[in-house]
Amino acid sequence: MQRRSFLNRTAESFAGLAAAAMLFEESAAAESTGGVVEVLHHPAKAKRVIQLFMGGAASHVDLWDHKPALEKHHGEASDFGEHVEAFQNGLGPWMKSPFKFAPYGECGKMLSDVVSPLGACVDDIAFVHNLVGKTGVHSQATYLQATGFQSPGFPGMGAWVSYGLGTLNENLPTFVVLPDHRGFASNGPKNWASAFLPASTQGTTIFPQRKNPIADLLPEADFVTKGSDAAGLKLLQQLNTNYKDARQGDSRLEARIRSYELAAKMQLSAPEAFDLSGESKQTMQMYGLDNPGATYPDHINIPEEIEYFGRKCLIARRLLERGVRFIQIWSGNDNSFPRRNWDSHEDIERDHKPLATGMAVGTAALLKDLKQRGLLEDTIVLWTTEFGRMPSTQGSKGRDHNPYVFTNWMCGGGIKPGVTYGESDEWGYKPLDRDNPTQVYDIHATILHLLGIDHKRLTVRHNGIDRRLTDVHGHVIPDIVS
Repeated sequence: MQRRSFLNRTAESFAGLAAAAMLFEESAAAESTGGVVEVLHHPAKAKRVIQLFMGGAASHVDLWDHKPALEKHHGEASDFGEHVEAFQNGLGPWMKSPFKFAPYGECGKMLSDVVSPLGACVDDIAFVHNLVGKTGVHSQATYLQATGFQSPGFPGMGAWVSYGLGTLNENLPTFVVLPDHRGFASNGPKNWASAFLPASTQGTTIFPQRKNPIADLLPEADFVTKGSDAAGLKLLQQLNTNYKDARQGDSRLEARIRSYELAAKMQLSAPEAFDLSGESKQTMQMYGLDNPGATYPDHINIPEEIEYFGRKCLIARRLLERGVRFIQIWSGNDNSFPRRNWDSHEDIERDHKPLATGMAVGTAALLKDLKQRGLLEDTIVLWTTEFGRMPSTQGSKGRDHNPYVFTNWMCGGGIKPGVTYGESDEWGYKPLDRDNPTQVYDIHATILHLLGIDHKRLTVRHNGIDRRLTDVHGHVIPDIVS
């Protein structure tokens, strides 16, 4: 017997009536266009989030966690002082970064030259260098960073934010995902799925570099006219409504109906959001989009990475202006050869240089653009990856997986600017203070806190367990909250 049927049959008792009322309220809240958090748990400092995800595991020691010890002991046999469980065979000699580091900003933050465009923004950024993972397996580690759990079947962070806070607009999705132009990273759409939350909270995938950025948004067949399209939608709405009325309490069809209604509105609003013709020449140059129609070689290269990542960043700014609440921007697709992601087992310089440069140009432009438009003050920008890379050598020029410590950074939306929280050890192998690392749950808890949500109170009963984004963990990081 289904839960709803049982409650209906026992509704003659006061307990049954109360239970039925609670179930109805829970269902109604979940299916409304607003969020379930009708009154914020505390004053919010942010309204929106952009998550930048580097698929394949970006190397912290080659981007922003400078390690003079690796420069001093480069080429010497690595000695970690303990048994190390490597993912492959990456326990060769210590390896200094192939990139030069220099200080930037008033805070003097050391950055490598491949991310130097972000040097102009470091005084707005809070770096967290003592983040630890749980696994060196890409799929599990990506799930952990994206959903708070290592296994499939859990909602993405954007889905939780959509569920809690609802939409800021009427014509565009609440949660938008901009994948790598080459394809999805590990796990694909499961990283931004709704899972047991209402289906309407899942991320909407958009490929802004394609001729048709949103699949099936507009009819392409020659025989379709505006009149026949409208008539078809009207018939579909009638059939769906009849079906829904006969099956009260099923949120899946309600979400599907809303998705069709939203699609109809997006047919007018989405093309305008993706049209960059009104952007100034200076803006296009800032995002690296001043070479239209360029063609690129088969091998990974800097101009291609700058254009495709910069385009996603500019589209993200335009979507934020139009009320999209949560945006994911991905760099790197799932494993393939030659490498098209950050999984640089063979050659750090070959892979990281174009990917990092493209990411840094686009991200720096995005931060500057948001700041000059007054959007950064209530928008959180989060940079993350599934784990880091080892300070020792794999082969002659690559690095193996390092889940034992890596870097996230955040800025805007109530984040304390120009600070570094937590340190890794002298090699960048593990946290300096091994008893007090930062976990992804703490990052998620801090973001929800800045959005006005107590992460322990945003829960959904699923399979007899009160599930939440932070599982049973998580602490707000007060040292990076302004």
